[in-house]
Amino acid sequence: MSTRTDAPTRREQILREAARLFAERGFHGVGVDEIGAAVGISGPGLYRHFAGKDAMLAELLVGISGRLYDGGRKRVAEADGDPERLLGSLIDGHIDFALDDRALITLHDRELDRLRDSDRKLVRQLQRQYVELWVGVVRELHPPVPVAEVRGAVHAVFGLLNSTPHLGSYGTGLPGRAATEALLRRLAHGAFASLDGHVAAGDGPFASEDGR
Repeated sequence: MSTRTDAPTRREQILREAARLFAERGFHGVGVDEIGAAVGISGPGLYRHFAGKDAMLAELLVGISGRLYDGGRKRVAEADGDPERLLGSLIDGHIDFALDDRALITLHDRELDRLRDSDRKLVRQLQRQYVELWVGVVRELHPPVPVAEVRGAVHAVFGLLNSTPHLGSYGTGLPGRAATEALLRRLAHGAFASLDGHVAAGDGPFASEDGR
């Protein structure tokens, strides 16, 4: 997530520009020289930082999955056992990601299958852990709701928040950073609040055989 305020390192600058270019033109549509030019160094100079484009893509996708999960765990520690406060914090953190790192959402959707198997499995593992962290919090707030329905709601909220690459730029499709943030926050909280009207256990498509 883009929460740092200090100046980015050269390695971080390279990754930021690589993410932007990959998202705009596709992984195979961007050359090493172009990434280098975007940060003011020669293409071959990039090899002092990365073995190649594949390594950049892996670090981008594994890196953001790890940062989301680590950020979620930090918020758990800071919430002092208050699930309502924690859910609000998780939503705010994911909104920051969705607004500040839209290129990474596009990359994940388009290029995840380009990762080698071990990196792709690591991304999936980190994502599952992040999802289950949310599931645990939402279940505390809505204990009667079957866990499968809660998990479905978490995935649905992620889909809502991660729609930002399709919303256009600020001033056109988006009304501005603050207004968009407030809108996404209302929609996410509203989606989870709707769980209070869930169907009875065993009566809906998300209910498991034992109703949990």
